Amino acid sequence: METNYSTIATIIGLVGAILTTIGYLPQMIKVIRTKRTRDLSLTMYIVMVCGALFWFVYGVMISSIPIIFANSISFIFVFTILIMKIKYK
Repeated sequence: METNYSTIATIIGLVGAILTTIGYLPQMIKVIRTKRTRDLSLTMYIVMVCGALFWFVYGVMISSIPIIFANSISFIFVFTILIMKIKYK
């Protein structure tokens, strides 16, 4: 029974990770296409980059695939937006 619970928990974690991670995708695409970042908060994206990095490290430390997966992709997305924000300020 323990293995089945663990598998279900991993699947739920992966679905949550995918959904929250792809939430950044439309913003990243829009910023790349328009090069407009005036209305984006620099502070928010700095905090999100740091948060994603810390969550990624935590996921590695506890060997959690959903946390590692979500936060490695989230880091790429929010870091890209942050770089664009700085570049097109």
